[in-house]
Amino acid sequence: MVSYSFYDNDNRVRRYAEILAKTGHAVDIISLRALDGPFDRINGVNIYRVQGRRMNERGKWDYLFRILRFFFIALYHVSRNHLREPYDLVHVHNVPDFLVFAAIIPKLARKRIVLDIHDILPEFYAAKFHVDENSTIFKMMLLVERVSCSFSDHVIVSNHIWYKKLIARSVNPGKCSVIMNYPDPSTFHQKPRTRKHDNFVIIYPGTLNYHQGVDIAIKSLSIIKKKYPKVEFHVYGDGGDKINLEKLVKDSDLGDIVIFKGRIPINKIAEEMSNADLGVVPKRDDGFGGEAFSTKILEFMSLGVTVVVSGTKIDTYYFNDSVVKFFKPGDVDDLANSILQLIQDQGMRKGLAENALKFVEDFSWENRKSEYLGLVNRLNKCKVGELGRLPGTHNT
Repeated sequence: MVSYSFYDNDNRVRRYAEILAKTGHAVDIISLRALDGPFDRINGVNIYRVQGRRMNERGKWDYLFRILRFFFIALYHVSRNHLREPYDLVHVHNVPDFLVFAAIIPKLARKRIVLDIHDILPEFYAAKFHVDENSTIFKMMLLVERVSCSFSDHVIVSNHIWYKKLIARSVNPGKCSVIMNYPDPSTFHQKPRTRKHDNFVIIYPGTLNYHQGVDIAIKSLSIIKKKYPKVEFHVYGDGGDKINLEKLVKDSDLGDIVIFKGRIPINKIAEEMSNADLGVVPKRDDGFGGEAFSTKILEFMSLGVTVVVSGTKIDTYYFNDSVVKFFKPGDVDDLANSILQLIQDQGMRKGLAENALKFVEDFSWENRKSEYLGLVNRLNKCKVGELGRLPGTHNT
């Protein structure tokens, strides 16, 4: 597997890798490096951390340079490892889509290549760098998407809205599957609360990018604080918008209640989430954020924590107001009012959490891992000429 991410914090990649290792496959991961060593072995998975990264890109060229550097390093490692001991399948995770070409040597050896689209790239790029969808660069991203999908033997996409978009513009439906980012019940399950103080704790765990709308949540705290001063907002994660968010907190005089906790491992974040009174997922309803599925919602549900969710296109597609508390996307006042209502109404919080626990049972990785294992087995059994349509592929 190849992923421009930190393996220890990437739930999706870890679940794939560890279930493969658990079922007898030899698995190598080529990923980014934080403070860890260049090589590690965790739960039977070989991890090659080949490039450091600080999430502080100043612009699109800085972002592109770092990705290109990772691409060539990954190309070298995949090729070298394959020549030493041939891979049967290479599973490449975007962003970017063209990272799939790091598997060119296995591809020439007629091995199977999977492209896993976590985030749909043209819309992601447009949202990150404020690029118009009619621009030349957006159209180039679409071309890269089509070519990358064509190079792959199979394409996985992370939600059903993006599946419909991809098959309309870039890939044959017979070689595309939806596998959502399901929470792992071994990590995300109800836990006893260990918190000592009685302040009302709201938590956001995730990437600190503009489309995630964390600034909207911070602005709502200025309203909430006046009516309920015993509130805290804990922000876990890192990203390009962190400096702006820290400045917003300082300018708004919220430093006493908004606390940035940084990025921590998955098992630790699950403990912190379970100690919260309320989770918040405040995404913007733009061309990317409005269609990007947030696994954080399912994780909060699995922990028994009520969650306030922006009423985006994707979230109203999967959820309803019996399991989450919706607010109008981008509306600071509505978010503040929604949170205050849940602070004051413990019965509503409890009812939403109980409904969500039942709802999330169908979205457990334990119940859905067979989708991925079945795909891997079918890919390895098919001859090259039979890859156009894989029997049993799940698209719904």
